[in-house]
Amino acid sequence: MSNEKNAQNQKQAAAQTAITPTRAENYPEWYQQVVRAADLAENSDVRGCMVIKPWGYALWENIQRSLDKMFKDTGHKNAYFPLFIPLSYFEKEAEHVEGFAKECAVVTHHRLKPGVKADGKEGLIPDGELQEPLVVRPTSETIIGASFAKWVQSYRDLPLLINQWANVVRWEMRTRLFLRTAEFLWQEGHTAHATEKEAMDETLKMLEVYADFAENWMAMPVIKGEKTEGERFPGAVNTYCIEAMMQDRKALQAGTSHFLGQNFAHASDIKFSDAEGKISFAWTTSWGVSTRLIGGMIMTHADDDGMVLPPRLAPSHVVIIPVTHKPETAQAVLDFCNRLAADLRKIPYAGRTIDVEVDNRDIRGGDKAWQWIKKGIPLRVEVGPRDMEQDSVFMARRDRAHKDKQSIKRDEFVAQVTTILEDMQSGLFARAKAHRDANMQRIDSRAEFEAFFGAKNEAEDSGGAVKGGFALIHYSPDPKLEDELKAKFAVTCRCIPVEGDAEAGTCIFSGKPSARRAVFAKSY
Repeated sequence: MSNEKNAQNQKQAAAQTAITPTRAENYPEWYQQVVRAADLAENSDVRGCMVIKPWGYALWENIQRSLDKMFKDTGHKNAYFPLFIPLSYFEKEAEHVEGFAKECAVVTHHRLKPGVKADGKEGLIPDGELQEPLVVRPTSETIIGASFAKWVQSYRDLPLLINQWANVVRWEMRTRLFLRTAEFLWQEGHTAHATEKEAMDETLKMLEVYADFAENWMAMPVIKGEKTEGERFPGAVNTYCIEAMMQDRKALQAGTSHFLGQNFAHASDIKFSDAEGKISFAWTTSWGVSTRLIGGMIMTHADDDGMVLPPRLAPSHVVIIPVTHKPETAQAVLDFCNRLAADLRKIPYAGRTIDVEVDNRDIRGGDKAWQWIKKGIPLRVEVGPRDMEQDSVFMARRDRAHKDKQSIKRDEFVAQVTTILEDMQSGLFARAKAHRDANMQRIDSRAEFEAFFGAKNEAEDSGGAVKGGFALIHYSPDPKLEDELKAKFAVTCRCIPVEGDAEAGTCIFSGKPSARRAVFAKSY
């Protein structure tokens, strides 16, 4: 009986994970716990806002650095525009203001004074009402358009290719760290062109840049596609996106690129004189990604022990943990570790050099290791007196089981470190792609569609399993039908893919002709 109980205890111990609940038990809560355990961010005292902690912000800095180079390599330059946008600017583009009206934070006063507050207590109250309310930037098409109207006079001023790194505010009711917060960080590109074709080419070029970054830096496979009318950016002629599948089989819109036609040029009076002296309105685009990418990285790669970081974007690549139980060997082991770190830091990798942490904190070695596992650092290296004597290190990869460690000669590790990191990078992408492909299904009838997704599961936000995945269906876009499907199944048309062979068919809902299949899924 005691042997049976001992076996049961061992089984329970083996099943323990660093993150509770697990993905299978409660995916939304698992996500929150991963963010907390990896020390990426925390909720702010300001409702709906977040504090991005150093490890999370270093991850964002690496995203910025990599994307910024890609933008500059395609001819764009960085600028900065005001955080506050006059309300009248939004009113110039009717569809735009309607699309963002419910999310706007508005400044109406410019100072405070002592007075009696609404609750009857004395304190500070707003004073100095503004002549015109100012909207706190939810997006910058209108304010940047005002500058473009001054900068663009002749065809010689075009194309105008601008990007800004900034924060934006959208007054979200239900927030979740990185995925949806009232304030978040992002980049927004804005360009103006002399012809419709140039603007459309720019829109699709930046879609490719985003897809390249998502797949080759984030190790997150994406589908490039066009949004339907009901999902289009307010005021855009066409919206294109990259859509990724998370581990719970929901979709995440990871980036968007908008062809704005001449809508915003008319609203902001962006005009130019062509080579013949004729006055024309410019053709404009906008495109952006945000700190939501970090949420996508978590939900694509993290496991029940915490974060798993794609090496190309990891804040640090290697942590070296000195094992110094005996005082007489402690300094020698630490010196060995510091020399190893110095050699690794000279090695180029992914546009920078290998970043190394030497963790010599006075806490238990096991606690150190688990903290780094939860933070998702790609490689953990332990060095004790015996390893030092053998000129070796003990190495573990974050993409493998935490007990899967190997002894490797020091110089061999230094020589192979970039190869190991790249193997991890490609392995994470392959694993994520296999998951997506296994949960993507071609569906040819409404009955099959409804069976695939099932009725809207109200338990999802408290841990219920998400039914379905990506459904590929023939579909003739219909905004009213999309509203009905969203209400009944919590499903939306994510995009109509721009790649792959055209495949004529009939819409499974209306029977109307369809040129190619669309992607439907539940989403974040």
